[in-house]
Amino acid sequence: MVKEPMASFPAANGSSELLRVEGLRKSFRTGSSEVTPLNDVSFSIARGEMVAIVGPSGAGKSTLLHMLAALDTPTSGAIYFERNSLEAFAELELAEFRSRAIGFVWQRHHLLPDFSAAENVAMPLMIQGVRREAALRTAGEWLGQVGLGGREHQACGELSGGEQQRVAIARALVSGPKLLLADEPTGDLDERNAELIFELMQRLHTSHRLTSVLATHNLSLAGRADRVLKFEHGKLLQATEVPASHTKSDAKAAGAEANASGERG
Repeated sequence: MVKEPMASFPAANGSSELLRVEGLRKSFRTGSSEVTPLNDVSFSIARGEMVAIVGPSGAGKSTLLHMLAALDTPTSGAIYFERNSLEAFAELELAEFRSRAIGFVWQRHHLLPDFSAAENVAMPLMIQGVRREAALRTAGEWLGQVGLGGREHQACGELSGGEQQRVAIARALVSGPKLLLADEPTGDLDERNAELIFELMQRLHTSHRLTSVLATHNLSLAGRADRVLKFEHGKLLQATEVPASHTKSDAKAAGAEANASGERG
């Protein structure tokens, strides 16, 4: 089991801190060369923040998300979640952390095409030991939240790209994670569906009081987050605060658009 969290401490903006990265570095050798996708990266994220990570391909965005999700380990430096160092977790504790504390949305959704939408969403719950009937019921509720109510029995391979990404979002959130990580979640979608998916994630972030970190090439969408972290050549160049009035108005518009569209994409 994951260790009981220690008391949270204030983030830079005065809010309770969920995540802290200190001096993070990742390097590996390829042939005779050393590649360093991340180099001396430090930042913190407060509970309830939506943070966008931007930068060119190869800037280290995906590497960072994989380490935040404990899918990879840093060469040096530390990651703290609720003040607990991930490095101190045993392998079973890390598996529990990934299963229950983290929700991950990938650019390529990695759904099982021959399984129904509900079966795909229910998979994390069944892996945790939840009975199939209860897991499918919860999955159906989440499919309703992402605009796919009534499509529970549809094979994922028969859904559109935007609908499949909605299933992937429901799957990422079905276990009730505290931290949502998304690696280019709109990268494979056309402009309209990219807009709808981002608005859906923004609405769910607010309604479920999530902390969200999204890597994206789309600077327009990134600008709707609470804060933007810009990476280049493995280094954090700057952190930009987005005015609160901007994010609040966008969140309101997102909900209106999502309802008007019927959550289809």
